Amino acid sequence: TTNRSPELCRPSQPEALAEAASAEAWAGGEGRVRLSRKGQAVRPGPRGAPRTGGRMRKCTDSSPLGCGLRRGRAYPSAAPSATMSHETPLGSSAPHASCLDLWREKNDQLVRQVKVAQGLSLRRQQLAQDALEGLRELLHCLQGLPAAVPVLPLELIVICNFVTLRASLAQGFTEDQAHDIQQGLERVLETQEQLEPRLERGLSGLWDSVLHSSSLLPELLPALHHLAALQAALWLSTDHLGDLTLLLQTLNGSQSGASEDLLLLLKTWNLPAEESDAPLTLQDARSLRDVLLTASAYRQGLQELITGRLSRALSSLQEAASGLCPQPVLVQVYTALGTCLRKMGSPQKALLYLVSALKGGSTWGPPLLEASRLYRQLGNTAAELESLELLVEALSITHSSEAPQLLIEVELLLPPPDPALPFHCGTQSQAKYLLASRCLQTGSHYILLPPQFSPPPCPPGPCMPEMFLEAAAALIQAGRAQDALTVCEELLSRMSSLLPKMPQRWGDARKGTKESPHCPPWVSATYLLQGHAWVQLGAQKEAISEFSRCLELLFRATPKDKEQGPASNCDQGCTSDVALQQLRAAALISRGLGWVASGQDTKALQDFLLSVQMCPGNQDASFQLLQTLRRLDRRDEATALWWRLEAQTKLPQENATWSLPLYLETCLSWIRPHDHETLLEEFQTSLLEPRDL
Repeated sequence: TTNRSPELCRPSQPEALAEAASAEAWAGGEGRVRLSRKGQAVRPGPRGAPRTGGRMRKCTDSSPLGCGLRRGRAYPSAAPSATMSHETPLGSSAPHASCLDLWREKNDQLVRQVKVAQGLSLRRQQLAQDALEGLRELLHCLQGLPAAVPVLPLELIVICNFVTLRASLAQGFTEDQAHDIQQGLERVLETQEQLEPRLERGLSGLWDSVLHSSSLLPELLPALHHLAALQAALWLSTDHLGDLTLLLQTLNGSQSGASEDLLLLLKTWNLPAEESDAPLTLQDARSLRDVLLTASAYRQGLQELITGRLSRALSSLQEAASGLCPQPVLVQVYTALGTCLRKMGSPQKALLYLVSALKGGSTWGPPLLEASRLYRQLGNTAAELESLELLVEALSITHSSEAPQLLIEVELLLPPPDPALPFHCGTQSQAKYLLASRCLQTGSHYILLPPQFSPPPCPPGPCMPEMFLEAAAALIQAGRAQDALTVCEELLSRMSSLLPKMPQRWGDARKGTKESPHCPPWVSATYLLQGHAWVQLGAQKEAISEFSRCLELLFRATPKDKEQGPASNCDQGCTSDVALQQLRAAALISRGLGWVASGQDTKALQDFLLSVQMCPGNQDASFQLLQTLRRLDRRDEATALWWRLEAQTKLPQENATWSLPLYLETCLSWIRPHDHETLLEEFQTSLLEPRDL
């Protein structure tokens, strides 16, 4: 199909004569009206009288307008009747087509070309681009002439087709589409002589002027509503919701104080009926309105889900699911519904939506992540870990995306993927880390060494050193102490050059440009894990040495008051006062247990006493101290400590308002007595009863 502009309205010689005759009936015949330069209706004089309007030259030139019309001239009127007497062969059937008919046929031809291209695979893009250029040239031809009401409906439809195809090929709206819409509105106002202040109006002001015009003709309404639907799509995709609301209120004829609910305004938008013989469109106004309704409902539901308005989110998301929803978007909507219902305490309903999401498409990441959270909430650890394993596998699969429709679809109007969304699944590396963390927390075995993946961002993800520490803890928990030592040595080799050269406060290290403020805690934690690896290997001497190195580094400085403002998640995780206290307590208890294993209870007693003083709320240290006092036969001190522990166990337990790094929580679990209540009962039997006698 050729798209050369001279062919838009330049027929052959017989057709040119016939076209001139049909133009007489359209623009200048008796009893008809033609248009002046300003688009005003002017009734012609008697036949043969001189005409005061513009004249049409024969369509024999190859100007961009395609029929020899100069800008500023009137639309084609007939030549004198003498010109009409050109001989035409008998029996000829020259088509009686005006330029308007030819322009319309060109539009229809290009629309059909796009629809044919939609079903192709090889030449699809080229045919669509050719059609876009054809629409551009046709629009240039129409807008090269003064605006006139008879031609405006076709011109606005061509603009709609051009904007639709352009946004579809670009997979989004740009300022170019806004400019195309603005030109269409200015052409409407040009016919009503209302263009003087147009430069100061903006799109919103132009729409207000056009839709409130008293001289707006009914035949323009279908095309204007179609153009308004594209304007609504552009404003929705660019978050100009205030302008969009005002436009919909105006289209609905609403007065001031009307509803600002976008969904309600879209539902009550009464589109004018299109004529059966209207020019072809790539996408009609009703289809665009349905797309707008679905996209608006989904966007609104996501926002309400993030802000915690769950009931309203549920209603909006259900509205989106019931609308014109493509399969990929439907998977997202079902996943969001699952998240919403899980948070509302309806896990079974949530599970049904998640199953539907998994069955409905090839994007399995978000529903699998949400399923893992649902199973965790239900306490089904096995199903949770299985969901995470499937998530890791799903994110490793590359899906071939289908070619988008050459239309305005719901996806074009949705916001880009947002990490703040609760079901944003991130990358495969992040999924692997999540699986490894949950396995470490639940005692399962899934080892993820840091060199195998790139770190997730911090915040909200952990820092790379913390990944090393968690990997080492997981290896120790899996009985692979030698591998854990290798990981710790790798971390130390990377961090040792950044260590402070002299004692200083933790906060002071932040002022340096080369020294990391987190190095001492990370290196101390590395020594702590190395000690536990040596314990697992049965080398108590090496273990005590590593615990001592950990404590030496920890006691070189003290935490500084928080004067630096808010810190990132990573900062809070590795340098908070609580974390440092718990790290010291873990190192002291670990070394104390090493002394106990070596038969040196006196040295163990010193470490346990110091750990109780450093971290009074740590019951693990108190129980280890109690056992040591009992072994050393220090009954009075053991009894006093027992009474304190007994009283503490009867007090209501407060939930901790802080969280510890995962590697530290794992270390603390290794040195924690298994059953505190059983130990207290044993002490009561062994200490108190003999004393009563």
